[in-house]
Amino acid sequence: MKKGFIVIFLFILPIIAYLFFASGVNSFTKLPIITEKVEELPNWESLSGEPIQLQDKITVLGFMGTQILQNKSNAFNLNQIIYNKNKDFLDFQIVMIVPTEAKTDVEQLIHEFEWAKLASFSGWKFLFAPKNEIKDYYNKLGLVNTLDENAGTPLVYILDKERNLRGRKGMNKKGKEEYKEGYSTISPAELKNEMEDDFKVILYEYRAAYKKNQPSRKI
Repeated sequence: MKKGFIVIFLFILPIIAYLFFASGVNSFTKLPIITEKVEELPNWESLSGEPIQLQDKITVLGFMGTQILQNKSNAFNLNQIIYNKNKDFLDFQIVMIVPTEAKTDVEQLIHEFEWAKLASFSGWKFLFAPKNEIKDYYNKLGLVNTLDENAGTPLVYILDKERNLRGRKGMNKKGKEEYKEGYSTISPAELKNEMEDDFKVILYEYRAAYKKNQPSRKI
């Protein structure tokens, strides 16, 4: 009897635990909408010189402000935890909006990380605009949080392909009221435990919709 209990403890319980956590994302069918139909990005200058839009992309949107080099760990956290795990999805993008005067700091940030082979920002997209225009655009997102005096925030936001800003709103699984409109890049734990989970929900939504809309195949 004792031997059988040990076998169950060593082999069966880990399998059950794995299945539980692996299926955790599927227990969510929809990530709430915080703001519907966010305004499309203005025609600001981009680092690549190419136009950047939100429509038809799953976007992580951020506002870096002018303290870029002082807060370089924020970019590193986001790159390692969110970008690297999702960069192979064609419809995924990270868009950072930056004050025009901080363009050289963005270039230096990219150079430092890539020169040291710590991170690659090749898939990131950067837009540059005057601070007042950035603040005006941010205010249209209809969020509780505000930008600081440098037109930045450590929070980043998830937008779906229809430009809806998504997050947590309403009762959570524990029956408690919850509201989350953005995810702090200061905290690796928050990116890992909350943002990564919520991002998986978005991906699951689109995968499920894609499968549903595929015509049945006859063998």
